[in-house]
This record gives sequence, C-alpha cells and structure tokens, in this order.
Amino acid sequence: MSVSAASLGIPEVFNVATHFVDRNVAEGHGASTAIECGDERITYQAVLANVNRCGRALRERCGVRPEERVLLLMPDGPLFVYAFFGAIKIGAVPVPLNTLWKPADYEHVIRDSRAAVLIVGHELSQSVMAIAEDVLRQLRHIIVAGSPTGSAESCLEDLLAASATDLDPESTSRDAPAFWLYSSGSTGKPKGCVHLHHDMVVCAELFGRGILGITRHDRTFSVAKLFFAYGLGNGLYFPFSVGATTILSPGPPTPANVYGVIEKYRPTLFFSVPTSYGMLLATTKGDAADFDLHTVRLAVSAGEALPAALYERFKKRYGIDIIDGIGSTEALHMFISNRPGAIRPGSSGQVVSGYDARLLDDSGKEVAVGDVGNLWIRGDSVCAAYWNQHEKTKDTIDGHWLRTGDKYTRDADDYFWYCGRSDDMLKVGGVWVSPIEVENALIAHPAVLECAVVGREDHDGLVKPEAFVALRSGNEPTPELAVALQQFVRERLADYKRPRWVQFIPELPKTATGKIQRYRLRSSSPG
Repeated sequence: MSVSAASLGIPEVFNVATHFVDRNVAEGHGASTAIECGDERITYQAVLANVNRCGRALRERCGVRPEERVLLLMPDGPLFVYAFFGAIKIGAVPVPLNTLWKPADYEHVIRDSRAAVLIVGHELSQSVMAIAEDVLRQLRHIIVAGSPTGSAESCLEDLLAASATDLDPESTSRDAPAFWLYSSGSTGKPKGCVHLHHDMVVCAELFGRGILGITRHDRTFSVAKLFFAYGLGNGLYFPFSVGATTILSPGPPTPANVYGVIEKYRPTLFFSVPTSYGMLLATTKGDAADFDLHTVRLAVSAGEALPAALYERFKKRYGIDIIDGIGSTEALHMFISNRPGAIRPGSSGQVVSGYDARLLDDSGKEVAVGDVGNLWIRGDSVCAAYWNQHEKTKDTIDGHWLRTGDKYTRDADDYFWYCGRSDDMLKVGGVWVSPIEVENALIAHPAVLECAVVGREDHDGLVKPEAFVALRSGNEPTPELAVALQQFVRERLADYKRPRWVQFIPELPKTATGKIQRYRLRSSSPG
C-alpha cells in the first residue's frame, strides 16, 4: 500500500535542506562526522555552516531567486553537498549533471532548463569551454569549484569564504520543486525529472530505514556517483537522514580505487551496480590475502538486473549478501528490492513497503502470476513531471501510477523477475543508453551505409551495446575498421555508450515497410 508524504509526518510548509542538514545539528549531532573525502573529515556543524554560506552566496552574490535552476557539474565531494543543499535552502532548484556527458549534452540542458547559474568542478571546466558561446551567454554566472582560490573569475571557495554562516530557509512547500535529475530518453535527449521537497524523505524512510535499516552508526560508500538518482540516495540523503557518515570519492570507480576506498575508510553499507561487481570479482590482490571487506554488513545493487551467478560468486568470495532491486530516476530510488534475509538471486525482489506495483498487459489488464506484464508502480517519490515534456509526461505518468517501461513476471511469492524493456532502451553499467543515439553517431562515419544497435550479454550476463553495420560500397569489413568505428562513437558520445562489439552484415533485416527487425539481430548475436 503506497504511503503519502503527509502520512510520513512531513509538514505542508517544508524545506528539505533543513531536514537533512539543520536537523542533525539541532538534534545534537553537530560534532559527528558527516563526510569523509580524501583527508577531509567534515562534521555536520561544518556542513551546516557551508550550506548556509553557499545559499547566501547564490542569493546575494549571484541573484538567484526561488525556483531558478542551478546546474551542478561537479565531482563527488563536500562542495557538491554544499551547493546542492545550499541551493535548496534558498528555494532554488539544483540540477546535478552527468560528469560523463559531452558538451552537446550540456548545451541541451542549459537551453532546456534556462538555468541561472552553472557551478562546474575545476576538473570538468574543459567540457564547459567547449560549449557554444551563445549557449553559455544564457547563464548569468559560471562558478568554478575546487580551483585554487582566486584562480577563477568566480570561485566557489572565494564566495563561501566571503559569506556569513547563518541563513533562514525559504518557506517552501513539501510539494514544491526541490531539484531536477536528467534522465536519458529514447532519442538520447536528456529529459528533466522534476522532484519535490518531500521525495528524498520518502525514499529515505521507505528504503533507507525500511530495507537497509540504516542508523547513525553506519558508513556509506557508493560507486554510483551523486549525479545519479541511485547515487544521490546512497551517498547523500540516506546517511544524512540519520546522521551517519558518507564516504565520497571523486575518482573513477576502477576496481583498484573501489577496493582502496573500502579498505581505507571501512564502510558498513556498500552500493554498486552489476557491471562494477563483475569488475571487482575479476580483480585479484596478487598475494595470498584477499581484499578486506569485513566491515561491509550489506551490499546493494541496482541500475540493471544482477545475474544470480554474480551474487553467488560475491557471496562465496566475501561472505556478503547483495540485495538487488529496481528503481528509476523518475521514482528517485528503489521501489522493488530484495532485502536482508529474503533474497532470491536473479530476482528484483519484492515491492518495498510504501509502494504499490502491478503488471498489466498491453490492454491495461492485470496479468496472471507467471505471465509477462508491463510494470507500473505507485509511490510518493515519483517525480511531478518531465520539464518541457508535456506529452511524454502524460505517456509515462497516469494519475498516481508510473509506467516504468520494464517487462516483468511475478511469482507466487510476489518476487519480481526482470524480462526486458518494452522499448529498445538499454541499461549499460546502470546507465540508460539509447540505441538511436548510438546509431546516429555511427551513421555519421563515411564508411557506414546503415546500422542498428541492440543489447548483447557479456560473459557475466550483463547487457552491453552491439552494433550491426552495413558498409558503403568500396569499404572492407576489417577488424581495424570495427575498432575505428568504436573510437568514432567514443569521440562523439559518452564512453559507456560505445558499442562493445561491431558486426558487419550485407544489409539490415527489415519489415515490408522498412522498419528494422531488431529481434532478428538479437537472435543472431553470439551472446
């Protein structure tokens, strides 16, 4: 049975920044460690002071008004936290952006969001410099974070240092926009999910407390970064909901880095995605001892279905359970999940208490147990709408129900089992990939006549993009050309979108009306 924000005790006048930041200090946890990042240990009292400084800087120095958008193109770290909650506290709307995107993606979001301010990490400033000048001019301010003090025209550290540490929160509604998260669409153009002030609290209560049993004594570490809906919960508002410690790592999530963070910082809750679990399992330490994960009481997986074999191998090697589940950017976090003591490897688990789920056929009727149906979910963390996407909103959100686009079966014990997508979208490493976007990149190569991209399972049973390519006359299908096409895509799109395999075929299979028959390509894949 789905629960409402009001039933969870969230008042009508509510600013969520005070719930996750101010409240911990007011309840006497100001001296507790909120963030560990590199050599920094930051208390909740220091977080509150810097959130207030950032809010004041945005309002007083940058003229940011309530409901104006503030783009955050930042690596994981304390500055992200200050900017995110600082913007929310003054009633503005932070919009975390994928740090793996290309300049064209950022141009689209700047135009689409009509943001007032962009805060960019010093490490990511090259991506901003490549954005067209006429697009950048739409922003009133560009603030650089993490650069040496005074080295940028507008430096976040300078703004924080010059701002006071007290700040009264904007009197926002629990149903007012608090932040947006952009989710890739079937055409590859990101679409903004408008999330409200109560949404993070709902997820923290229903999944953080209800499934994880998180307490202030926990230490969280998430491989998924804060700009992901999944990572935002894991690495920020779950630990902040109970005064726990989050371990933030701005570096790339290579197995060496991930193991290094776990061994050094000793998390109790570890969050990752199936592709990363596969990479961790493929990595050995090189001596008689294995990596030390003994502090981890529970591991969590989402983003794509976790194959049972990966669960069993991780459990056997480390003695740690992985609870797998399904969530979405639209729903903010997980709404179906396995849970401690109730794990069925290979399944997505059972409905999280506080949400509802149903499986419907294409005519809208409930399917029988064991039959495949379209997954719809209901819960009070679902976004209000897609920004500037009226028709897409109506197609996806029907009253209180969200069409997930996933096909599932449900067994007699109410465990849900993933059967694929109802469209052609792919989940790769926990991130959506549009085949159309990859195809559009490939077709721009002078050797390519036509192409199609489908999903293919790798040796771990995880889906990756595979490209089927028909060449223009005069081009030979060589291994060197296949590598060149992969690099061609990599230069134009985020690296995770590149095809892992390229197969050359004389022509694509099509229907009588010219539509590509993707199912025939999937069935011909050696995976």
